[in-house]
Amino acid sequence: MRIEGKNYKTIWFDQNSKNVKIIDQTKLPHEFIIKNLETVDDAINAIKVMEVRGAPLIGATAAFGIVLAIKENNDLNFIKKSAEDLVKARPTAINLQWAVHRMNNKISMIKSENLFDVALKEAELICGEDETFCEEIGKNGLKLIEEIYNKKKSTINILTHCNAGWLATINWGTATSPIYHAHKKGIPIHIWVDETRPRNQGANLTSYELNEEEIPNTIIADNTGGILMQRGQVDMCIVGTDRTLSNGDVCNKIGTYLKALAAKDNNVPFYVALPSSTIDWNLKNSEDIPIEERDPNELSHIDGIIGDKKVDGIQIYPKKSKALNLAFDVTPAKYVTALITERGICEASEDGLKRLFK
Repeated sequence: MRIEGKNYKTIWFDQNSKNVKIIDQTKLPHEFIIKNLETVDDAINAIKVMEVRGAPLIGATAAFGIVLAIKENNDLNFIKKSAEDLVKARPTAINLQWAVHRMNNKISMIKSENLFDVALKEAELICGEDETFCEEIGKNGLKLIEEIYNKKKSTINILTHCNAGWLATINWGTATSPIYHAHKKGIPIHIWVDETRPRNQGANLTSYELNEEEIPNTIIADNTGGILMQRGQVDMCIVGTDRTLSNGDVCNKIGTYLKALAAKDNNVPFYVALPSSTIDWNLKNSEDIPIEERDPNELSHIDGIIGDKKVDGIQIYPKKSKALNLAFDVTPAKYVTALITERGICEASEDGLKRLFK
């Protein structure tokens, strides 16, 4: 997708430097910086501090992390330890574990002198697959937008949460892919963008990329969606997911569950867009999903711009106050209208998913 009219992907391997390039998302929207990842520790840190974020992009970064580990030290014990450290970087998104296991399986039977080339090819294949999957998600989700537009014949108002855009994937995004496809087809759309405290990924990333694609959008506080639905100002919700269980339960950015409840109460369709790499086929109980708890300072401090000067770490809470910073919540399948995948649209249930993914 585009930034200042130029096409970018979120991560790529530079053949000249033999480094991995990423867009440092901690600097957006005020600065656009491309950063080098030279070692596996750089990849781990990028995931931990959220220079890269979003389940598919985290998985791709982990895959390239294995490549960087091999480049750094072509020793099986070092590679194994690096893989373990990558998996621990962030616990909730299943794509991270999925990508590392896939890379390990690919290189496990390869001679040491060929490890780097085989690993690089597999990491790039993971990225290519994700880009294709997200494009197909967009084509499938477009049908849902078209159905509403054919009845309404006016601007479609779509509410999304956090950033499930192209910045969370390799390209296209998950929740935003149907939006981009609708925009390219000329369907008039407007996006309600939850700011998504505390990291403000909606305000800082989703609105940023929608602006670059010239798609009308309005940032709202996280608690505003309910009244907009009551007023009939939301035609549909589309969100992403970091882990979806085989029964259709969805684990996504904190606050998703509350949006689903509001949507249910107001008869607003609530869709979840995901590539198959985000499905956890093994975990059966949503209570067993590891919910990441992040640094309370993300809540109590905020960065911003005053004039032309960037100001970091302004404290906005009382110094003596405690804060709990849970990064994700779980939306039960019964509140999800349907799942949008690369293979089609299905009900949020084991039967629905197995119909698409036999």
